[in-house]
Order: sequence, then structure tokens, then C-alpha cells
Amino acid sequence: MKLIGLIGGTSYHSTIVYYRMINELVVKEIGTQGNPPLLLYSLNIELMRSQDVDKINSEYLMIAQKLEIAGAQAIVICANTPHMVYEYVQPKINIPMLHIADAIGKAAKKIGLKKLGLLGNKPTMTKGFIPKILKEKYQIHTIIPEAHCLSQAHTYVSKELTQGVFSEKAKSFFLNQMQLLKKRGADGIILGCTELPILIKKDDSDLQLLSTTDLHVQMAVDFILE
Repeated sequence: MKLIGLIGGTSYHSTIVYYRMINELVVKEIGTQGNPPLLLYSLNIELMRSQDVDKINSEYLMIAQKLEIAGAQAIVICANTPHMVYEYVQPKINIPMLHIADAIGKAAKKIGLKKLGLLGNKPTMTKGFIPKILKEKYQIHTIIPEAHCLSQAHTYVSKELTQGVFSEKAKSFFLNQMQLLKKRGADGIILGCTELPILIKKDDSDLQLLSTTDLHVQMAVDFILE
């Protein structure tokens, strides 16, 4: 099995999900006699909340380099938003970072989705690090909620979901946004916050839901078992 390095902590709730699911899926393939070796670096979520792009880039580069030196053969960031560091970090290390947008793109293309609504916090929805790859590599168009809804979405993610609070008000808000995105042509929804699949289940919507957590974890497992 290949050794991957996990960068977690944003939030620790999502990191737990990544760690558990990677182990569960690998064990499902190899049997209960073992489990995959993993390297985990869990940082303080305050780094992302600082919104200091230079500091965030530098910290993620330092962590990725530490994991590479420790023997990791690939890097997996256990959240959506920190993928904003990809273009800065990837050229400076010698192992691949498994990008969450590639996991989304391959799955969406396989089932024939052409236009995806993207939900998450404000940076994930607006900074373009997911839509850019989806458009350039997979010819998939991405739309986000109307501008006046972005701050509310961000508040629910940062003040509730990443702190382990999953309220009915948040669920109702995101389900409503999904229907609005459907009216604008979305044939699927990217649950672009690792905690969103905890809040919203497949049975809650008539749209095709793409859980970035599930898809990214499967990508990591496929790499481990190559």
C-alpha cells in the first residue's frame, strides 16, 4: 500500500470523517487483517480563518514538505477550501496533491452531468479553484448562489457546521439554495464543504448530490491501493 499524508484540522470534524472513511474503504478491499498506514498533520483552523493568503500558502507548503520528507507519496487535504493553496504548493513539492476538483470532475463526467451548483463557504464558492479545474479539464460549468446569499452560506459553514452544529435552519437554507440552483439549470449539486454531507443526505433532494468528501476519499483509497 502507498503511504499518503493527510492535512487536516479544517475542521477536525471533517478530518475525523476522512480518517475513518479511508480506513473503512481500504479494510473493505484488503480484509480486516490490516489497515492503511497514514501520516496526519492536523493544523489549527484559525489559520484559515485569518484569511491571510500568504500565511496560509506558506503554512501548507511547510506541512506538505514535512509530510514528503516523512515518506508520504501523495498529499490529501481533508477539506475543500484549503485547496486554494494547490497552485502555490504543488510546484514546490515532488509528490502529487490529490485535488478534490479532479475527484468531482471524474464522477460528474461519468454520470453525464454538465452544470453543477456549488455550495460551501464563501472562498470555496467564489475563489474559483474548483470551477476552474471542472471547466478546463472536464468541460463542466459551475454556478453558485446569488450574491446576497453567499454571506449567509458562509456564516452557516463557519459558525455552525465546522463547529459541529447541524441545525434545521441551516439544512433548510441549503436545501432552498439547491432548488434555486436547479431553477438556473443545475443538474447536480456539489456539496463543497466537508460537513455538508453530514447535514444533507441524498434522500433530502431530487438532485444528484456530489459529496466531495466521499469522492475525495475514494480518490485517496484508489491511490493507496494502486
